[in-house]
Amino acid sequence: MTAYAIAHLRDAAPHPEIAEYIDRIGSTFEPYGGRFLVHATRHEVMEGSWPGHVVVIGFPAIAEARAWWDSPAYREIAPLRSRHIEGDIILVPGVPEGYDPTSTARVMRDALPAE
Repeated sequence: MTAYAIAHLRDAAPHPEIAEYIDRIGSTFEPYGGRFLVHATRHEVMEGSWPGHVVVIGFPAIAEARAWWDSPAYREIAPLRSRHIEGDIILVPGVPEGYDPTSTARVMRDALPAE
């Protein structure tokens, strides 16, 4: 099941270390089957606020996403980003093929107190 590394990055000012990070990051996730799905693109805020930038990297499964995050290659370059960009980063598994959201709604309804 596909998994994703999702970053919401804020307050990114141009810096040589950020350029180096961007140059090197692809080679850190490629061995784990990762690829950029969203990077250096503009987003449209439809509700609420979302200052900054969005980055999404797709992986074959959550195990590969975790292995990339914990890899020596990524750990080596992560400070190049974190010293200069504030943000939040999550790893999240996708839904399985054929996922039906009505089953989630049913579980939610079953958990509600009886009227």
